[in-house]
Amino acid sequence: MTLSRRHVVAGGGIALLGGYAFFGGHRNSRARQSFEVRYSEAEWRKRLTAEQYAVLREAHTERAGSSPLDREKRKGVYACAGCGLPLYSSATKYDSGTGWPSFWKPLPNAVGTRSDNLLVFKRTEVHCRRCGGHLGHVFEDGPRPTGLRYCINSAALRFIPKDQLAEAGYGEFLARFSGAAAPTAQAQPSNACADASESTAA
Repeated sequence: MTLSRRHVVAGGGIALLGGYAFFGGHRNSRARQSFEVRYSEAEWRKRLTAEQYAVLREAHTERAGSSPLDREKRKGVYACAGCGLPLYSSATKYDSGTGWPSFWKPLPNAVGTRSDNLLVFKRTEVHCRRCGGHLGHVFEDGPRPTGLRYCINSAALRFIPKDQLAEAGYGEFLARFSGAAAPTAQAQPSNACADASESTAA
């Protein structure tokens, strides 16, 4: 299930209640950008599930704790559910305690970022470099060595286990799994994927 981003006007403030809030608004800037993989809105709807479309194309957010990939422990690669571009390796995935899949580093040339000024304070949105699909947000409270936390919606991802990489066409990534352990979260993230308006939202 995803959360849309509806503008909240209530006494001039934004409340953080029940673990989540609702917000709205399509990111019009995405439509103005040019990406390598482009489809019409109708084509995207045919290619994606309703949940994938809501997250990737409309920047909606999954509910905290509902993300199945947050609990995925196997080695493998996380690719864009929209275009198949490899985005993250399980080697950089860690348990942030937020309820969303979290990574401290993306694969090379995999993601792009842009300022997200939808809310009352600035955030950094993360999107697929190839198709522009919304993935989540990146925060500066992650573990070493980067200190970053890429808080990602699982609906935006396709997980390919290590033993299926070659068959799925991702065999070049097999060499990345040399037994290095992913870091553990050193502390609860200061905002836990949250902002003042959508509690723990990616």
